[in-house]
Amino acid sequence: MARPAKWCGAEALQPVMADDAPDARAVSRYFKEMQARLCRQLEQFEPEARFGEDAWRHAHGGGMTRVIERGAVFERGGVNFSRVSGSALPPAATAKRTHLAGKPFQASGVSLVMHPRNPYVPCCHMNMRFFLAGAPGEEAVWWFGGGYDLTPCYAFDEDCIHWHQTAKRACDRFGPGHYARFKAWCDRYFHLKHRGETRGIGGLFFDDYREGGFARAFAFVREVGESFIDAYAPIVRRRCAMRYTERERLFQFYRRGRYVEFNLVLDRGTLFGLQSGGRTESILMSMPPVAHWKYDWRAEPGSDEARLVEHYLKPRDWLSAAKL
Repeated sequence: MARPAKWCGAEALQPVMADDAPDARAVSRYFKEMQARLCRQLEQFEPEARFGEDAWRHAHGGGMTRVIERGAVFERGGVNFSRVSGSALPPAATAKRTHLAGKPFQASGVSLVMHPRNPYVPCCHMNMRFFLAGAPGEEAVWWFGGGYDLTPCYAFDEDCIHWHQTAKRACDRFGPGHYARFKAWCDRYFHLKHRGETRGIGGLFFDDYREGGFARAFAFVREVGESFIDAYAPIVRRRCAMRYTERERLFQFYRRGRYVEFNLVLDRGTLFGLQSGGRTESILMSMPPVAHWKYDWRAEPGSDEARLVEHYLKPRDWLSAAKL
């Protein structure tokens, strides 16, 4: 799965506009192209299943939801593109930016969630977004956000190390502290406080990102976005043919319940989508097809299921683990 040269390499640091002004159309166009490319890359794992297309529009904007279901590898997955605007930013976007309350805005983004069929293939999430706020005649306030994280049911050190090494390579060209900062932010953000555990093994998360101006910030977002398939595809290839039993499948359903809890209780992206008048079906395309909850379920001591929580669902320095 070769990465296209168009958005990578040396060109990534070249200015998009000579005056470095934020270009919402260029960002939206890139996100839309990225959606199509990701779907093509992920379909390579499927002998028959393909992403369906659902174009939608409403008073606040529109987008394209692409969903794949009942595949040999992916039981369900979605890649969503949206571009919305409004007369006032919703509460989810201004809770920490109170000076922008009531400001008109436009936003675009691409988001991906894949729920594999095999419990040994981890669920993954990736999101890239751009916000621009301000009234006509005012200086625009803009920022990027995004990242990706991995949520295994049965985890392997080599997968976790590869995932984080790929994330670090994407960050390193933009500053020696980028990976450490955004890895720590991811660990904090994807944390289920009511459970006392992380959602998965982390990755990258950033918000309010505008470092170096628009052209360089946009280049960073492209570099991270393009690195996602490099991080995920090798793991899928290693794990998709592993044998599993009903026990592993039931544990996968149970762990999916944690995913639902995070998305509905804590995720700011879900709240922003619903509060900004987004299309509900597209916002909730991230939900798994089947999830279970069991009252006060406990893993058998010493089991692989117990090891997930004890060894993996807590922040770890995976790059140091690679050196051991």
